[in-house]
Amino acid sequence: MGRWAGQLATTMMILGILCPAGSGVTVEQVLDVEPVWAGHPVGFCLHTEGERQYVAYYDAQRRMRLAMRRLDASSWTFATLPERVGWDSHNYIRMGFDRRGHLHLSGNMHCVPLIYFRSREPYEATTMQRIDRMVGAQENRCTYPQFFHGPQNELIFRYRDGGSGNGNEIFNVYEESTQSWRRLLDEPLTDGRGQMNAYIRGPVRGSDGRFHVSWVWRDTPDCETNHDLSHAQSRDLVHWETIGGKPLTLPITVETPGVIVDPVPVGGGILNGTGAIGFDTQGRVVLSYYKFDEDGKTQAYCARAEDGAWRIYRVSDWDYRWAFSGRGSIITEIRVGTVEPADDGTLRLDYSHVRHGSGRWRLDAETFAVLGRLPRRSHAPRELQGPESDFPGMQVRWAQDHGDSGEPGVTYWLRWETLGTNRDRPRTGPLPDPSMLRVYKLRAE
Repeated sequence: MGRWAGQLATTMMILGILCPAGSGVTVEQVLDVEPVWAGHPVGFCLHTEGERQYVAYYDAQRRMRLAMRRLDASSWTFATLPERVGWDSHNYIRMGFDRRGHLHLSGNMHCVPLIYFRSREPYEATTMQRIDRMVGAQENRCTYPQFFHGPQNELIFRYRDGGSGNGNEIFNVYEESTQSWRRLLDEPLTDGRGQMNAYIRGPVRGSDGRFHVSWVWRDTPDCETNHDLSHAQSRDLVHWETIGGKPLTLPITVETPGVIVDPVPVGGGILNGTGAIGFDTQGRVVLSYYKFDEDGKTQAYCARAEDGAWRIYRVSDWDYRWAFSGRGSIITEIRVGTVEPADDGTLRLDYSHVRHGSGRWRLDAETFAVLGRLPRRSHAPRELQGPESDFPGMQVRWAQDHGDSGEPGVTYWLRWETLGTNRDRPRTGPLPDPSMLRVYKLRAE
């Protein structure tokens, strides 16, 4: 690997989320892609589809690029797309495949007209074509693109129309027979009525076949104005209901009965992006998040669906208040992961804290009481430590595979290094050299 050789960082990040090193995983393969922009973090995308693998990223000149290979090959085929990223960490890239194998890509969007590409030939990244519209309406101020598959494996595209504090959530579905998009929902899923917008997580599908989404409302571009953790569920992504099974009329607004999980007020310490969707030992949905307690300290909470209603449990006992505010991409001081059932009948929940470090809680499955603390779950071996760059402030980024190779026990990850967030503002002064983007094939022991 020449001058790019070295080991991974002690402070690892998965799409910007801290992930400390651990054990139980071995590295089977490491492949260089090419050097990439390191001046600020912005999400890249890895997608393994059958026997092929695709990487979407911004190169050393900030150009949007695609790399493609067969899994049995070590060389890449490259394509350059006519987009260039600025300084905004919101402008990540996402990919998805329809049922006929055409590659779809969207990214580099923060309140701008739709940016969308589709391959002319199935699985061929070198045949990407820019398409300026999907359905043609509500496509002038797009942010947060997301591709996922519905109950019939149909390709669905979700994005926000509008800005922070003034937007709604749009769902489109792709028709392979006509190679065209249409609205999945006649109305937006959520609508802030010009006064707020919903920051959505999901959909995540539970063992009962229902799709779950969670969100917080936000009134202005200032992140302090988040409020009201909320939830809705659906079997088909068209007909939505409350956790108690009451049908919902779209669009959902902050006044819609039955969707608010925890009525956290503005300034109550809840941030967009929290409200991770997990499940307990009985398959009941659990939302994990943080907010201020009665003394104004930031604490971790879990809200669980019990007999058609939400019950809230406090998990942590921290003595620190994270009083975030302002605009742009902020440095995150506290994170709470996704609740997962463990083999011993307890629950697991990862956390990281600027003062109290990081780890994994072992929780009582009924009371959410902390029974013990474990090392935080890792996605890479312990020996993969230490940033390659000696430039001050460099951090390691990881991006998990959005697809699946189908090989048992194997996961693929992207790894690269950048400086941290800077409120989406340009940096002055010296900048780091580009870092090498790599694909790691990891196998669980």
